[in-house]
Amino acid sequence: MSSIGKRDVAIIVTQAYGPRGDSLVGLSEVCFDGYPAVTVKVRFAGQEALVHLSPVFGDSRKACAVDVPNGTRCELLCPVSGQALDLVGTHHGTAADYFAVYLTPKLAQGEMVAISNVWGDYGSRLLDSFEVLQRFSDEEE
Repeated sequence: MSSIGKRDVAIIVTQAYGPRGDSLVGLSEVCFDGYPAVTVKVRFAGQEALVHLSPVFGDSRKACAVDVPNGTRCELLCPVSGQALDLVGTHHGTAADYFAVYLTPKLAQGEMVAISNVWGDYGSRLLDSFEVLQRFSDEEE
């Protein structure tokens, strides 16, 4: 991860890992602001597609070749192994479950981005062992 500028802090996910430790960054030519996308596979209604997510935390941009209706619950998979992403928890009051994209090869629960399995729900949460990254993000809002 890196930050840009002194006053403007941007959290960039430069490494991301699936449940077996497979890298999810740079699996395609898709980039956002010059940074390679984080790629996950989604499965829904009998279809599968790769989704390329912006690595800029808080940026809702994504690229996908399939049109997925907002509100669709998706199964989230590692595009390399095909294994389901690890469940982090459920957001009470919504239909969303959150799944782990790990930020280090240690695959530690305290160092992850928790992403929603509901298409169009951008309530992801960035976690580290000291919650520092979330504080930076909260200050920007």
